Amino acid sequence: MRNVLKEHEENITELTLVPSHGGVFEISLNDEVLFSKRELGRYPEKNEVEDMIKENLKI
Repeated sequence: MRNVLKEHEENITELTLVPSHGGVFEISLNDEVLFSKRELGRYPEKNEVEDMIKENLKI
């Protein structure tokens, strides 16, 4: 994840972390949910979220 942020820091105008409760863990990009622990019942695997972001951004 750090790599994606570093590579595209000049293009990122806002990054928001929204606290939650009840074991909810979701990653969204441009209002599209990329990963949802609630739906999948698990945390993401190593690089899974980073790969989803790259795919969504067509990096």
